[in-house]
Amino acid sequence: MKFTTPNSLLAEEQASLWAARLDGSVLSAADRTALDAWLATDPAHRVLLSAYCQFSADLEQQLPLLAGVRDELADTPTAAKTAQPLPWLRWPILAGATLTVAAALAVILWQGQPQNQFQNIATPVAQRQEVTLADGSHIELNAQTALVVAFTGADRRVRLAGGEAFFRISKDPARPFFVETPAGSIRVTGTQFNVRTETATALEVTVLEGTVQVRAGGSVAPEFLHAGDRLNADSGKVSVATLSPDQVNAALAWRQGQIVFVGTPLREALGRFARYHGRNLTASDSAAQQRVGGLYSLDDLDGFLASLEEGMLPVRVTRGPDGAVKVETVTRP
Repeated sequence: MKFTTPNSLLAEEQASLWAARLDGSVLSAADRTALDAWLATDPAHRVLLSAYCQFSADLEQQLPLLAGVRDELADTPTAAKTAQPLPWLRWPILAGATLTVAAALAVILWQGQPQNQFQNIATPVAQRQEVTLADGSHIELNAQTALVVAFTGADRRVRLAGGEAFFRISKDPARPFFVETPAGSIRVTGTQFNVRTETATALEVTVLEGTVQVRAGGSVAPEFLHAGDRLNADSGKVSVATLSPDQVNAALAWRQGQIVFVGTPLREALGRFARYHGRNLTASDSAAQQRVGGLYSLDDLDGFLASLEEGMLPVRVTRGPDGAVKVETVTRP
């Protein structure tokens, strides 16, 4: 199932995150304010969120039927040999399923197997989260990141629908750890690495410690990354670079609530803040090509925007009544 809007990708991820949180918990006052602000930025957001919530409700009505199908399959002698994971389950949100749906189906498909463990995690706008998994592995999630954890007796899997996460994996050669994303997969047995995926075709993997095996997109041969390596893949194009210690620290600065730009196009810089805050931040074509540098606080969007106008860039920041921001070039005397 797929829902599309003019701002389809970012809007879909945000809508599915909010749907999962509305279904699974009571929003705090701060979360409710953030949700109201997001809904107010675009009339399509309310329609999209309603569609995801309705999809989740429709699924709940079908749970008894799906459970019956599972029971019938379990009684089939060849079921254990032929069972395969549902293809769309690998890509929650981007394939149109919310985390709530993915978690519900996971429970159905593996119900009655106590050695297996499942968990869905979603972070809201402008908030980061740290979790420790049952095997002792540690994950740090950036804002607006959604993932599903699926542990079995044979392996350990995390399905990262979108966002950014840092993994510190407990060593277990007998049970490899996989991170599956819409743009590729990562396989390790125990190491530390960072994964960022913000579109269905883009993947960035930065290794802090150990060795990581990455299979990007539809590539047949995997890439083997070592400490200090970073892989970038987008639309089938893959590149690997070795970073300096300072560059690695810059790539992981989000873990301390910071972000580092070094000659970064303004369009990309605004995109990083837009995702973190769930805001509509755009730039004119001429302004988007300007490059920015420096260390900024991810939480201080106003400070970053002020620095653009007060710095050397010939730009003006315009704020709309709906919270949208546009950066345009100006002619300075």
